Amino acid sequence: MILVVGGAGYIGSHFVEELIYEKEVIVLDNLSTGHRQFVHEKAQFIEGNLGDEQLLHNIFRNYKIDAVVHFAASSLVGESIVNPLKYYENNVNATFFLLKTMLSYGVKKFIFSSTAATYGIPSVDIIKEDAPTNPINPYGKSKLIIEWMLDDFAKSYNLDYVILRYFNAAGAHINGRIGENHTPETHLLPLILEHFLGTRDSISVFGSDYPTKDGTCIRDYVHVTDLAKAHLLSLHALLENKLNREVFNLGNGSGYSVMEVISTCERVVQKKAIIQIEERRAGDPAKLVASSDKIMKLLGWRPEHDILSIIETAWKWHSSRT
Repeated sequence: MILVVGGAGYIGSHFVEELIYEKEVIVLDNLSTGHRQFVHEKAQFIEGNLGDEQLLHNIFRNYKIDAVVHFAASSLVGESIVNPLKYYENNVNATFFLLKTMLSYGVKKFIFSSTAATYGIPSVDIIKEDAPTNPINPYGKSKLIIEWMLDDFAKSYNLDYVILRYFNAAGAHINGRIGENHTPETHLLPLILEHFLGTRDSISVFGSDYPTKDGTCIRDYVHVTDLAKAHLLSLHALLENKLNREVFNLGNGSGYSVMEVISTCERVVQKKAIIQIEERRAGDPAKLVASSDKIMKLLGWRPEHDILSIIETAWKWHSSRT
């Protein structure tokens, strides 16, 4: 049985959608940002907080958990700067209690949802896993602290783990049942699609003078189902003792500028966007693109969706909700 923490959220629910056909699944989520209807009907759902030690003990006492996959986190960069206490409590403190409880019940297989934010502002265009980690906000710092905890616990308690550092997750499940739904929404693609659906007057582009081909930031977009499949491959490898204590980047290896994403959305939706150029946001690197060669080599992972496919699945889901 696999415990999926944060399994009602965007990426967690897509992982459960893949996992449910192979394993028994328990989803733990407090629904602060997740959605009960996103949880697959075959999964067992428990509503509660990750920081609730008694609840964690009850779960591990009552179920035979083989591995834990951890998606639960506060993840808004801007909010983390304004309210870092929330991020160290929800991310670091709660994960500490989870790991402590796991180890006390002899559960030593763990997959952690990390982030490209751990790299901060990199000095290279294509980022490999051995690039320096220097996060510039409490969100990225909280994720890196957890990575450090995992390394220490592995050395002292024989914890086996895989850390997956995402770049820009996007898109929706091909079945149209689940997609990206945040409140507030901060991600570029859903903001663009909400504009086309009439709920936003325009699209804000932060900075048009970066050293890129069109002056806007370049990011690496990876389909959420491709991310889910990377978690599934990692879980198989952990359970079969084929690897442990690994860190993998997850991205397409191709970067798209903000303007390229907007123009591709215009093609899919067949509408023209109203664009507002704003000043740069502090801490936004000009380019963030992943090298995912390591997970491709070790686990055979391959992203199957390009930017067009990502946008088409997202538009299908967003437009079906109106």
